[in-house]
Amino acid sequence: MSAEKKPLDPAWPARRGSRRKPRGKHSRALLVSAWVAAAIVVLGGSGLGYVYFKLNGNIKSIDINRALGTDRPTDVDNGSEDILVLGSDTRSGANRKLGGGADDGSARADTAMIVHVYEGHKKASVVSIPRDTLVDRPRCTDAKGVTHDAASGVMFNSAYSTGGAACAVKTVESLTGIRMDHYVEVDFTGFQKLVDELGGVGITTTKDIRDTDSHLNLKAGTHRLNGRQALGLVRTRHGVGDGSDLGRIQLQQAFIKALVDQIKHVGVLTNPKKLFDLADTATKAVTTDSDLGSVRSLASFATGLKSISSSHMTMVTMPVEYDPANRNRVIVDTAKSKLVWTALKADRPIPAAATRGTAKGDAAGVVS
Repeated sequence: MSAEKKPLDPAWPARRGSRRKPRGKHSRALLVSAWVAAAIVVLGGSGLGYVYFKLNGNIKSIDINRALGTDRPTDVDNGSEDILVLGSDTRSGANRKLGGGADDGSARADTAMIVHVYEGHKKASVVSIPRDTLVDRPRCTDAKGVTHDAASGVMFNSAYSTGGAACAVKTVESLTGIRMDHYVEVDFTGFQKLVDELGGVGITTTKDIRDTDSHLNLKAGTHRLNGRQALGLVRTRHGVGDGSDLGRIQLQQAFIKALVDQIKHVGVLTNPKKLFDLADTATKAVTTDSDLGSVRSLASFATGLKSISSSHMTMVTMPVEYDPANRNRVIVDTAKSKLVWTALKADRPIPAAATRGTAKGDAAGVVS
C-alpha cells in the first residue's frame, strides 16, 4: 500500500480521485486565463460577491474523469502535474469568420500541448503534439456517453473531432503513458479577445511573414500584435519554414513565451475595471475539466502558476519524423519520444538527446 498523499500546498483544495494536489500551468490562452483567474481572488476579497457568480457562470466544463473511467495510466504522486491544452477551431458561430469554412459546427484540435509543471512550481516543460501526426487512436467514450471505435494510422487531431475532449485526452494518455490531471481548451474568438484585452503582445520577426490563409502580413521587425494578428501568427503554416505544422508549432512556442512575459507586466491588480474585463473574457474563453470548472478552483489552480517565467519554460515538439509516404504527415519517433515521456513521468528535465535530429519545420528563430 502506498504512503498517504499529503497536500503540497495548504492553499490548494483536495480533489476526489486526483493523483496530485492541484497545482497547475498554461499554454497559449491557458497562460492568460489561469493568471487572470488568480486575480479573481482579489475581486472576491473586495466584497464583490456578484462578480464571483457572474464569472462562475461563464466557465464551461467537461467531466473527463467520468467519461474515461478507470482505464487510464497510473496515478503518480511526485508533486508534478500534467495538463493537456487544446486550441480548438470550431467552425460555428463567431468562429466561422476566424476559422474559415462552412458554419457546420465541426471542430478540430488546431493546437495541442502537454504542459508539465515540475514539483515546486518554479519551472515547466511544454511538449507540442503536431496535429498531423499519424497515431493509433484508442477506443474511447465521449462526454455524452457515446463510444467511438479505435482507429489506426489516423491524424492526431481526429481524436477531438471524433469524440471531443474525452477522446483527445484518451489519445494523449495512450500515446504518452502519462495521466492528464487537467484539460483546458481555448477557441479562436476567446484567444483573439484575450490578446486584445491585454493590449496586444510584443514580438520581433527576423523575416517577413505573409500567409493569405491566416491573413497575416508582417514585415521583419518589432511589432505589437493585436488579437487578430496574434491569431494569424499562431495559425500560420505556409508563411514560414517548410510550410508544415511543425513550423507553425515553432511560432506558437515563441509567441507563448512572449505572452508569458507580457502578462507579468500588465498592472491589472491596480485597475479593477481592467481586472474584471480580463477575468470575464478569460472565463468565457476556456472550457476545462470539471475539477477546474469553478472560479474558486480555477483561481486556486492559477495561484501556483505565477512564479513560472518564460526563462523557466522548456518548449519542445514531440519527436517525430516526416512520413515517407506523405510529407504533409509526420510519424512518432518512438525511441526519442520515450525519452520525453520517461523524463516527465519522473519529473525530470527533458534530455537534449530526445529532440536532437528530429523533424523541426525550419521556422526556429523567425519570432522572438
